[in-house]
Amino acid sequence: MRRLPGSRHAATAVVLAVALCGVVASARQAPAPRVPLRGIYGGIPQEVLDSGRSLRAFGIDAVWLGSGSITTERLALLRAEGVQVYAEFNTLHVAEYVKSHPDAAPVGADGEVSPPPDGWQGVCPTHEGYRAQRMEAFRTLLTRFAIDGVWLDYHHAHASWEQATPNMPDTCFCARCLDRFQKATGITLPAGATRDRARGLLTTHRDAWVRWRLGVFTDWVREFDAIRDQVRPAALLGTFHNPWTDEDFGGARLKTLAIDLRAQAAYIDVFSPMPYHARFGHANDPAWIARQVSWLGRYLGIAGKPGERHRIWPIVQISDWGEPVPLAQVGTVLEAGARRPATGVMVFAWGGLRSQPEKIEAIGRTFRAMGATQ
Repeated sequence: MRRLPGSRHAATAVVLAVALCGVVASARQAPAPRVPLRGIYGGIPQEVLDSGRSLRAFGIDAVWLGSGSITTERLALLRAEGVQVYAEFNTLHVAEYVKSHPDAAPVGADGEVSPPPDGWQGVCPTHEGYRAQRMEAFRTLLTRFAIDGVWLDYHHAHASWEQATPNMPDTCFCARCLDRFQKATGITLPAGATRDRARGLLTTHRDAWVRWRLGVFTDWVREFDAIRDQVRPAALLGTFHNPWTDEDFGGARLKTLAIDLRAQAAYIDVFSPMPYHARFGHANDPAWIARQVSWLGRYLGIAGKPGERHRIWPIVQISDWGEPVPLAQVGTVLEAGARRPATGVMVFAWGGLRSQPEKIEAIGRTFRAMGATQ
C-alpha cells in the first residue's frame, strides 16, 4: 500500500487533538480495503505452496518476516505470489549487543544491572552507540530490499510483558540516563547512591520521569520515520505493541514500558496491537481481542473508515504459546481481530503452526470467507 505524500507531522498533531472529541482528521488519504488485509507473521507459508495452492488463492495478502531472515530470493518468491512483504525489526531488545557492550545494560532501581526478566534482555534507550547501530541496520534494510514496510518490535523498556503475569522492572537509572533527565527537565537530583536517586525519581519526580522516558522512546520512532522518508518513502511504518489500555496493570504501558501510542502516532502509519488472548489469561474469552482493538480505535481516533491517516492491523494468537489455542477458536479469533476499527489482521505465528495442518486449513477457510463476504 503506497503512502501518499503530505505534511504528516504537522497534521498528525491536529488529528490527536481532535481524536479525544471523536473527530478524525486526515493528513494522508489511504483508501481502506473492501476486505481486511489478511496477513501471516513468522515465516513463508511453505506448507500452502507445497499443497499446490498460491498464497493469494489461500487467502493471504501479506507476509511479515524477521528483518534478518529477508533475502533477495525470499522476496522474489513472495512477489511472484502477489503478496505484500513486511519486515519485523527489533529496536530495543538485541541481547547480543549487551553481551559485547555491558555499559548498554539497563540499570535497575537498586543501582545494579537489571537481570533480563524471564530471559528478555532490553537495552538502555540512551546508549548512543546502540541507537546508532539500530538506525544503521534500519537504513540498510530499507536500502537493500524493496519491501512494503517495516514494523517496529520490542519497542519498550527492559521487560517481559508478553504473559499473563508481566515482569516489568523499573529501569534505566544508569549515570547516562540520570544525566540526560536532569539536563532535559532542569530537575537537579541530590548527590548520593543510585538507589536513592532512583527512589526520588519513582516518587517525588515520578511524573517528570515518566514524561521524559516516554519522550526518549518516542524520539527513536521519530528517527526511524525520518530514515524511512529518506530511503523508501512509499513504505509503511508499523509497530507491534502492547495491547493494554491506560488503566491496565496500573498504567504500566505508559509508566513502565514507556509506550506512548498517541505521541508515536505522529510517525506511525499502522498500529498492530498484540492481544494474545490465550497467552494473556483470556483463553476462554476471544471477545477480549475485539474489546482491546475497539479501545485502541477510540483512544487514537481510528474508526477503520476510508481516508483515515492511521490504520489498525492486530496480530492475534493462533499458534500455541503456553496456553493452547483450540482449533475451534481459529475463526472466532481471526474475526475478532479483523472487526472494525481494524482494517487488517495477521496470524501469530506461522512457525508454531507448521505441525498443525488442521489450523492452517482453518486459517485459509476464514481468510477466504472474509474475502467473499466483506
